[in-house]
Amino acid sequence: MALWLCGATAGMTAPSLTVLCGVDEAWCAAMKTAYEAKSGLDIAMTRKSTGDILNQIRAEKAAPTVDVWWGGTGDTHLQGGSEDLLEPYQPAHERDMLPWAQNFFAMSGGRSAGIYAGALGFAYNADLLRDLKLPAPTCWKDLTDIAYRGRIQSGNPNSSGTAFTTLATLVQLFGEDEAFRFLAALNRNIDQYTTAGSAPVKAAARGETLIGISFMHDAVTQKQAGSPLVIVAPCEGTGYEIGAVSIVKGARHPEEAKRFVDFALSPEGQGTGAASGQNQVPSNAKSALPLAAPDISLIKMVDYDFATFGSPEERSRLLERFDAVISATN
Repeated sequence: MALWLCGATAGMTAPSLTVLCGVDEAWCAAMKTAYEAKSGLDIAMTRKSTGDILNQIRAEKAAPTVDVWWGGTGDTHLQGGSEDLLEPYQPAHERDMLPWAQNFFAMSGGRSAGIYAGALGFAYNADLLRDLKLPAPTCWKDLTDIAYRGRIQSGNPNSSGTAFTTLATLVQLFGEDEAFRFLAALNRNIDQYTTAGSAPVKAAARGETLIGISFMHDAVTQKQAGSPLVIVAPCEGTGYEIGAVSIVKGARHPEEAKRFVDFALSPEGQGTGAASGQNQVPSNAKSALPLAAPDISLIKMVDYDFATFGSPEERSRLLERFDAVISATN
């Protein structure tokens, strides 16, 4: 469900820039405030899940209402670029980007720039685990244990970029057939597939479910707020995201869109993440690292294949197989 963050009311002039935001609501609001203060402009910003953003931009290809797609998993941005939905742009701070962000920018053909990175994992509510007298999971395959029946939440990869990263990660870790056997077994323990990728760890933080599968930085944010979460980097290894920013092809405000992208890649713009309680690793080498950001250099990572899983054909094929497997095991 979209959260409208624009401050304009009926009767006021149209916003000078329209942004679809794929990060946490708190960061969307902080970025809107910071950019308006810097530019003196009114912008409209809407929070949506990454897959829903891509679907909207696709639907509006002939007459876009959106100028900038900011945040959300990079493989989905790559899909948008490969469908000719995004406009190439050489941002002002591209030379200050860390190597993984420079590689991503080159891979996108200059259509998407990396703004942050984060590792995938899961988190469990330690208080609930103790009360239920259940073992602590440490690996992906632990999550299929019957002890966790109805006690796990994950995003739906049809709408959630986080959940599509989970799907792509499992395929790369286990091979495709084994990954889908795992997903079929995991489905028996899933209580709910959420629209937003951060929702599972938020539910675990509130004690509404035992285990949430999400990016680890989202779990860190909940833990900082006082929740009894234990954050797990799965023993088999895990995948990661590069969150990105892109200008929509045919944007109504292309020059202002370019200025927004430059701000998003600046230390000032990236600092809005930490200021709003987010813990992703920023892409600008001159940006300050949030103190609680997970050290992704210490986590066992897959060599994530953004080119393959950023392909629209591969995304569609995997989502069709996912839907078929989940329907068959419900």
